[in-house]
Amino acid sequence: MKLVNDTSVKYPITSILLVLVYMSCTQTHNIQANSQIENLLVSNIQEGKDEGFLKIQKEFTNNNPGYQLDYLYNTQLVEKNDETRLLFIQQGGGTIDLNGHASSKFSVGDIIALRPTDQLYADSLFSALVISSPAQLPRDIPPFIRPDWDPNITDIPGGCATETNAYRRILLTWKSSVGKYVYHSLNAHRVRIMDSFSHYHPVEGGFDEFYLVQMAAPTAKLLTSHQVDIIENNTEVNESEVKRVIQSHSLKVGDFIYLPRGVMHRGFGNALVQVITVPGFVPGAEIGVDHHLLRINNRFKSMQLPYNKEASTQVIVK
Repeated sequence: MKLVNDTSVKYPITSILLVLVYMSCTQTHNIQANSQIENLLVSNIQEGKDEGFLKIQKEFTNNNPGYQLDYLYNTQLVEKNDETRLLFIQQGGGTIDLNGHASSKFSVGDIIALRPTDQLYADSLFSALVISSPAQLPRDIPPFIRPDWDPNITDIPGGCATETNAYRRILLTWKSSVGKYVYHSLNAHRVRIMDSFSHYHPVEGGFDEFYLVQMAAPTAKLLTSHQVDIIENNTEVNESEVKRVIQSHSLKVGDFIYLPRGVMHRGFGNALVQVITVPGFVPGAEIGVDHHLLRINNRFKSMQLPYNKEASTQVIVK
């Protein structure tokens, strides 16, 4: 099912640069989400890999055999190897030369798709998240995927950005009805998140997700919960459990967050994020829980969990 107001209206790219103050759709007297992050795997990669990144790298590769994860910091050369690699540009820009015969401008938000034996050289320093995939790239996927420059990639409101003026550009997708470049091994969409609905991806049949934050207003936050079972069994939850069920993380540029299958999450407050899923965005594997959160709130009038008001009126499965 789709959220309400899921229409396709072009959103000017220049307006992303505006810092918007946004208030979450919650009750006036609410339970403050815990600042202590329960098992949330997060790193800030603006200055290269840190201990948090190494933890993410280890858990992700353990959960997803055949995939590899790395971060290239302040580099110009990516040498060839025998892997299929997706480079998510996080810092820098300029011109890239591929194998000595193809070149393109590049900037933050782009993906460089490298096939085995591809080698690139940039005319300036850049930093990029690198995910190696076990599946070959289809022939029709270009080496340079540029969401703000490719006429095949346009705004498609939905998912984490349902407002009619949403900036949501799908770089790699599961099905051709959604985007031009289909790749089941990994999907990615660059999205301005103002107030997403609370949801998770099931352990069985779902997918892992990364948030790679590329712009963020001071109000930007990510809410998470490792206790989906408590949320969904809302008639049995008690007061002490309610207080601990949701955690909050303030988002800033360079944050790299790993959301394994089964972790509830909801972003809000204006952040521009490259959302990456492994494998791709499997249809039917995005399960909304705002209606459950509303039921919990109705039981405990003096304490209110944060939730998306619009999404709480119906059961949402995408």
